[in-house]
Amino acid sequence: MELEAAQPGKPFKITDLSRDTKKGVVAESLEDLTSKVRDKLNIDNNETIKVVLETDGTEIDDEEYFATLDTNTSLMILQEGQHWMPQKPPCRLSLDQVDDSKGGQQLVGLVDKLKNNLCHLSLLGGPELELLSDMDPESLVDITFPDRLFLEHLKEASGRYLCEKRQAQDAMELLRLYQEKETEGGN
Repeated sequence: MELEAAQPGKPFKITDLSRDTKKGVVAESLEDLTSKVRDKLNIDNNETIKVVLETDGTEIDDEEYFATLDTNTSLMILQEGQHWMPQKPPCRLSLDQVDDSKGGQQLVGLVDKLKNNLCHLSLLGGPELELLSDMDPESLVDITFPDRLFLEHLKEASGRYLCEKRQAQDAMELLRLYQEKETEGGN
């Protein structure tokens, strides 16, 4: 009981959007928490912040709700323009020699990268596109995330994009040969 009297308020675990920074804060109110969080996470007083539950993104925007939070609740501090996202499960893949020879670790990395931003598909080269178009979605579904449909569409899109890329390269090669022939004929 003496400990509670000496330190009013409840302890909370706070983190930022990246979940890389984790701190402890004891606060009596939401206002007290936001004030202390700004100091702990070096956030400018002029910047707007939101306090949300780290587990599901529920915004804590009033003192009544704040008062109902349990001791040691994990809270996430979002700065202007940031939105809560669920924590990504770590991609763990134990590879045997056969999987590794087909680029298993590289494949998991590519799928994870594309899961976050599908636009990266257009930036991939031939070897990466080939790896994706040859993948077995069934073998990755448990490793990366449970969305088999995404993996199947990714495989199909990679195959189409690889085919289009090869056709463009073939067309460029034909143009180069044609230009060489024209140059030789003109001399």
